Amino acid sequence: MASIKDIAKECGVSVATVSKALNDQDDISQSTKEKVRKAAAKLGYTANVAARALKTNRTYNLGILFADERAGFTHEYFSMILESFQKEAEKHGYDITFINHAIAGVKTTYLKHVEYRNLDGVCIMTADYEDPEIRELANSDIPVVAIDYVLDGCAAVLSDNSQGLGEIVRYAYRMGHRNIAFIHGDETYVTRERITSFRSACAQLGLHIPSCNIVKGSYHDIKDCAEKTEKLLDLQDRPTLIIFPDDYSYIGGMETIALRGLNIPEDVSAVGYDGINMAKIMNLTTYEQNTAELGQLAARKLLQMINEPQLPPERVIVYGKLLEGKTVKKIG
Repeated sequence: MASIKDIAKECGVSVATVSKALNDQDDISQSTKEKVRKAAAKLGYTANVAARALKTNRTYNLGILFADERAGFTHEYFSMILESFQKEAEKHGYDITFINHAIAGVKTTYLKHVEYRNLDGVCIMTADYEDPEIRELANSDIPVVAIDYVLDGCAAVLSDNSQGLGEIVRYAYRMGHRNIAFIHGDETYVTRERITSFRSACAQLGLHIPSCNIVKGSYHDIKDCAEKTEKLLDLQDRPTLIIFPDDYSYIGGMETIALRGLNIPEDVSAVGYDGINMAKIMNLTTYEQNTAELGQLAARKLLQMINEPQLPPERVIVYGKLLEGKTVKKIG
């Protein structure tokens, strides 16, 4: 088996340089890191994780907390964030473990599970943030980063939900729409951000949106979205454009509109949210979230908290972009 000394000889650098490069330390140039990694791959070098753990007092294992009873990782948005997070973690020599409520079949708390696994840090991808167990974990000494939620004392990587909804409303306005409806998701931090942005953007444009045009729905729920779309279509003053909670839920709205004998976008325009591959295939106008950067930054921020515990937790916003498909008609 190849050793660090073999890699150093292959690259013509010191053993210390190889060690720093493999651990992605900042005082080594990117070109040297790439050179060392290529040599390590060529020579078949595998780090001795057990020895490294003893030396650093770490397990090189990160926890993932994902509590979603509906779509789970079958939903492309979350699976893409996870994939990006995992790639970044593995690049730095870390594995990931999913956190749950049980140890060997015995019910426990999230924090107890983290301590049992001796995890170096935790990424909360989605959860009930009012759950006392989440608060217990966030208030512990374990480094924690949350995605799309602000927890006191924790790092956060946030989607630009406020800017995203505002951009959709402004786009709809430019396309001539004045009677806009919004089906939003469940009561969450993300939803509150989006509703506030929707109302604010409409007010800035001088649009009076009746309360019946803002409907509570559910994320990633086709059936629920179909029912909410039906209610909007029943309104005496039917909206000319509907903003759906996410691209997947849009399928329910699309089916309801078709069953009414209406067409998209000729009779009703539609906009989704997330920018998953399905939306692009269907030419759905949507707001694409940067899932690759969300996952990558979450991993980087968590590792930064592990490596530099004295630094204050940082909050970072990741910006997306509007994708103009063929589901919004220009009117007026």
